[in-house]
Amino acid sequence: MSERLLVLVRHGQSDWNLKNLFTGWKDPDLTELGVSEAKAAGQGLKKLGLAFDTAFTSDLTRAQHTLNLILGELGQTGLHVEKSQALNERDYGDLSGLNKDDARKKWGEDQVHLWRRSYDVPPPGGESLKDTVARALPYYNQHILPAVLRGERVIVAAHGNSLRALVMVLDGLTPETIPSMELATGVPLVYRLKADSTVESKQVLEPAKAEA
Repeated sequence: MSERLLVLVRHGQSDWNLKNLFTGWKDPDLTELGVSEAKAAGQGLKKLGLAFDTAFTSDLTRAQHTLNLILGELGQTGLHVEKSQALNERDYGDLSGLNKDDARKKWGEDQVHLWRRSYDVPPPGGESLKDTVARALPYYNQHILPAVLRGERVIVAAHGNSLRALVMVLDGLTPETIPSMELATGVPLVYRLKADSTVESKQVLEPAKAEA
């Protein structure tokens, strides 16, 4: 019987995560901690005996680097990888590159919280979570899900908000509940799907220190 395996992982800590900056479509790389998180994710997947047939990631360096480190731990550096802008992080528009505390001082705590944690209110010049779902979910339905249902073992390395779009469907979450759901950096979500694309099981791989 087909495994119908789907693993989702948010990129490891980026330089701008560390600096508390709105990142969006800006393209910083991983910090040392982010590299360790990605390697630990790969080691955790290896301990479960998992391997993959296909990988998907965004057009942004931090997600691609995370995926490459995971595949390196699995001994699968030659795996076919599909890259798509559809899996990019939410575009934070005018907030991109700003320190989150400075943004609160400029626009107020309540307004920044609304931009960050509402479903359909975009920041100036940027995307809402709803907008991000509108591009990430069709890509999932047209490219990722068919591969899983064909029996391919699939890993997706992407971003907090683009992965929220996928988790929203997989976990049956609503526009009211999905914005507050947190995805930790470098922590794989291991799904096994039924033939009708609903979830058979879900496992969250708890973070562990990467082995040297």
